[in-house]
Amino acid sequence: MQTNPTHSSLVAVGDSFTEGMSDLLPDGTYRGWADLLAARMAARTPGFRYANLAVRGKLIGQIVDEQVGTAAAMGADVITLVGGLNDTLRPKCDMGRVKALLTEAVERLTPACEQLVLMRSPGRQGPVLERFRPRMEELFACIDDLAARHGAVVVDLYGAPALGDPRLWDVDRLHLTAEGHRRVAEAVWQTLGYEPEDPEWHVPPPATLPPGWVTRRVADVRFARQHLLPWIGRRLTGRSSGDGRPPKRAELLPYELPLPGDVGAGEGR
Repeated sequence: MQTNPTHSSLVAVGDSFTEGMSDLLPDGTYRGWADLLAARMAARTPGFRYANLAVRGKLIGQIVDEQVGTAAAMGADVITLVGGLNDTLRPKCDMGRVKALLTEAVERLTPACEQLVLMRSPGRQGPVLERFRPRMEELFACIDDLAARHGAVVVDLYGAPALGDPRLWDVDRLHLTAEGHRRVAEAVWQTLGYEPEDPEWHVPPPATLPPGWVTRRVADVRFARQHLLPWIGRRLTGRSSGDGRPPKRAELLPYELPLPGDVGAGEGR
């Protein structure tokens, strides 16, 4: 891997994590780590192009069917692939099928780019995710093996102490805050060989007094009513939050850097 490389294009493939939830901009759109990474890369390379094919809620089979072929045909310098975690969170999950589909995706994307980027996704502590942790770690072991066999790089977000901190997660407890996405962008930036802008991205924020018991219980009730129960309902009925939603940025086009004060410029355009 090069040190301080020059990449002219980036294609991001995946689900809500790569779409950018819950890094919400004032105009109601999501930014996220992939947009932040593209902005950094564009600032170094005139004419830099960026596509983000990610759609929230997508399973690995849908990512392979709907995004991998399109991404491979774009011929980008860098492709990021993050998928399979939504599968592991389903009540019933065939891990053999998930790993086979992930393998297919890697085998199709590797020859189509200069550098394929895979990730061990972050996961905060808590009882909801704890029951699925063995599946998640089986998925990550598969990712490590695929990277070793195909020359991909792996961004280890799962092992980063900062991304286990609940303060970097949105109220839905499934998606990162803006600060969490910033740290992910930094992690990918460094993994690609660029000079660090934040060498301590993996270090948790300074300690603060934990919220009191009443505050925690109120937050738990709000989380269950607004996020957990609807999420369970979609799982039981086979629906997805991404049904009918187009890709965030479907074409590999020049990325427009935001002007000072133009908060949403460049994202998703």
